[in-house]
Amino acid sequence: MLKIFSSLCLRTVSGLLLVLGLTLSAVALAESQVDNSVPLTIAVAANFSAPMKLLASEFEQQTGRLVRLSIASSGKLFAQIQHGAPFDVFLSADQDKPQRLVEQGLAVSGSQFTYAVGELALWSSQQHIDPEQTLRQGNFRKLAIANPKLAPYGLAAEQALVSLDLTEASKSKIIFGESIGQAFQFVASGSAELGFVARAQVIAAGSSDSLSKGSVWFLPNNLYAPIRQDAVLLVRAKTDSGAGQFLEFLQSEYAKNTIQNFGYGSISVDAKGSQ
Repeated sequence: MLKIFSSLCLRTVSGLLLVLGLTLSAVALAESQVDNSVPLTIAVAANFSAPMKLLASEFEQQTGRLVRLSIASSGKLFAQIQHGAPFDVFLSADQDKPQRLVEQGLAVSGSQFTYAVGELALWSSQQHIDPEQTLRQGNFRKLAIANPKLAPYGLAAEQALVSLDLTEASKSKIIFGESIGQAFQFVASGSAELGFVARAQVIAAGSSDSLSKGSVWFLPNNLYAPIRQDAVLLVRAKTDSGAGQFLEFLQSEYAKNTIQNFGYGSISVDAKGSQ
């Protein structure tokens, strides 16, 4: 009788454990499932807007998940994330801000990696001029750069001016854009004769007849610190498998080729962020 009772108890316990295991598995699956009706919200540094639009479109076609982009300076996006903005993924124009978000518990540790290495260009919407010599000789009224406190490309522009020993000579002629996108628009509209912009912006502008008519100097990399741009998964999306899927897609051969076609440098081993 005791053996029968023990056997029944064991079968009952085993059954309960099985039910509990299935329940926990179902909960975990539900938490990681993707609701394709809810867009994936990605905060994107302004310099990366053109390639990101292509990548987002391709990702939507491959997965069926809608993507919503919020494009601004890295500093502005960083501040918005700190104040609770509902972003799932952050594509910064530097490594520092994603790392700080990880340290502050706002981004997932181990998810940070370098997706692009940016390059700086001095651009003018005027044809048949030499931007480098125009800058060195001071033959311009206004020079547009992104706010170095908000935009890594603005910081790189300041570093380039220091390297060229032109900081004081150009100081009174500088106009600041909130982002590298606004700095580009200052030049495109004629508000500034010259502007430090991203190489990728100049390449993207080449597809537009109204903007491709200009002159450009691609600065040597030794004039400024490497612009290593990192992506990171934000904590609010850590159970959203779609966000993780996008970060994997961003590291695919298709994405890497697209990014390089827009003029970003190749990602060497020592340029990678935390993996």
